[in-house]
Amino acid sequence: MSRCSGVIAAADAFARGEISAEAATTAALSRLNSIAGLNALATLTPDAAQEQARAQDAARAKGRPLGPLAGVPMAHKDLFYRTGRTSHCGSTIASGVVGTTTASVLTRLDGAGAIDLGTLHMAEFALSPTGYNEHYGHGRNPWNPDHICGGSSSGSGIAVAARAIAGSLGTDTGGSLRHPAAACGLTGLKPTHGAVSCAGAMALSATLDTVGPLTTSARDAARIMDVIAGEDRADPTTAWAPVLHHEAALTGKIAGLTLARPRGYYDEELDSVIASALNDAAATLTGLGATLVETTAPEMAPANAFAHLVMAVEAATLHREWLITRPQDYADQVRARIEPGLCYRATDYAGALMRRGAIAQNWIDTVMGGADAALLPAYPVPVPSIAATTQGAPQDIARAIATLTRNTRAINYLGLPAIAFPIGFDRAGLPIACQIVGRPWCEPLLLRLADAFQQASDFHLRQPESVAP
Repeated sequence: MSRCSGVIAAADAFARGEISAEAATTAALSRLNSIAGLNALATLTPDAAQEQARAQDAARAKGRPLGPLAGVPMAHKDLFYRTGRTSHCGSTIASGVVGTTTASVLTRLDGAGAIDLGTLHMAEFALSPTGYNEHYGHGRNPWNPDHICGGSSSGSGIAVAARAIAGSLGTDTGGSLRHPAAACGLTGLKPTHGAVSCAGAMALSATLDTVGPLTTSARDAARIMDVIAGEDRADPTTAWAPVLHHEAALTGKIAGLTLARPRGYYDEELDSVIASALNDAAATLTGLGATLVETTAPEMAPANAFAHLVMAVEAATLHREWLITRPQDYADQVRARIEPGLCYRATDYAGALMRRGAIAQNWIDTVMGGADAALLPAYPVPVPSIAATTQGAPQDIARAIATLTRNTRAINYLGLPAIAFPIGFDRAGLPIACQIVGRPWCEPLLLRLADAFQQASDFHLRQPESVAP
């Protein structure tokens, strides 16, 4: 079964009449089933998907206007509820929950003509940056199944990297879109908090949660963002979301833009292979006309600590009853991350929220200064093996996982947008990624920078050899 093309290529092929939505859906379902060994799947819904596909074929046959994602088969992280469909949220506690409403982002994708194939594997309650799931098994990296795929949007990363589908929605509370993008060689966009509605998605931490796309390219991510972003009355956090034009911003021109390269914190624990790839990426961007300036990162301990505190308190509030009545049904690693939230004082939580604005502004002033965006490493180390993040002394496992999240988790607390994308490969042939972080509501700029880099490189086009065509 041939691999799929990108989101825009698939939409264009359908619009030109080169393939029917029904045939595209059948092929995508076959591809997803063919990678079952990588543990990407949760619940596929072929009958409902084919019904959507036939409706798109009928609309095209009648000459009706087609949506920007018409005929494109997609599948999404198993925490976006759809009326009448079951979701597990990666857990046994919530397994078999039947949706009574449809997530706003799914409704918008439906309206754009996308085909929903079903749901994809994820970390339990979205609480693992590696793809670890004690109940349903580890997500496995298509580049090397012995290595992590990144999480918690693990199935999304696997399925898109294996070219089973062109794009997928995930969530990011501390890096859960950027981690699978980094591990699997994809483009993952974490929007500004409030840019995309979270209504109808399982909450983890309401003041940190964001929804965004995982795709092979920045251009495909921009097409999806134009569909899902913007104000939604069902989610009050979107009330201040401006109308942004993501795909139109991709001019390929970045001359005159300035990128900050913060030193200090973001150089600590940075593997030499990652540092070399980051330097090469910076050289590519400056070769395209951008200016690189070096800055110094502020003390990151407060932002990291507050990010943990806020997530733990908000997650514990949501999980309090289950933590009391069903503690044995959580994986130890997951319960250990939530339970501390029951012990923090209300004044500690309130203080973390009250200081958020000042800390975010200080990070922007210090790291970015007058620059347009900041260039950071995503993972500071090569993509680790599953064994390195699950076996051995508990303190060693915790240290390995903390290393993976050190560059991502504070960005959610700061409320800033960030895009992760591939910039090379390590000695073992696994992807290396950077992330570019910007000011609030600058998603079009971040996509423009990533797209310009991708027009000048081919890292995002490379495919895992282990996935048979």
